[in-house]
Amino acid sequence: MGKENWTRAEVDNKSIAAIRKSDIAWTEEQWVFDLISPYMFTANERAGWKYNIVATKDCQVTRYTKDGFYDWHIDGMGSHNELHNDGNTRKLSMSIILNSDYEGGDFEMRGLKDKVPRLKEGSIIVFPSFLEHRVTPVTEGIRYSLVTWFVGPPYV
Repeated sequence: MGKENWTRAEVDNKSIAAIRKSDIAWTEEQWVFDLISPYMFTANERAGWKYNIVATKDCQVTRYTKDGFYDWHIDGMGSHNELHNDGNTRKLSMSIILNSDYEGGDFEMRGLKDKVPRLKEGSIIVFPSFLEHRVTPVTEGIRYSLVTWFVGPPYV
């Protein structure tokens, strides 16, 4: 991706430096969706969630430079059941670590009795979008991740 594709990340369409400090670029490359979708379907089945997934919603590359972070949040844009323009809501979130030459930048989930192990390059984590999570500040290097969301009909 060229440098011109990067923009400062926002939260609910607002720049909020106290919550998030990172840059993002979007991709709509079909081969990316084709490559990652089977992992989501496998996780959805094996974890027993069995959410009704109808589409992938966007694919974001996130860049965290030194001191970059994303504080505690859920991926439902304010509420895990908030509808998007297409009438669906985020059900599953996926994050793929694209490199390992950085320090800090740990992925954490609130409320887990066990800490999420340090994710290595190529690691994939899939989780329900309503679970609160964060990326701790990067202390050295640059952390890159690919993030996407899988959507389906609203929860009832």
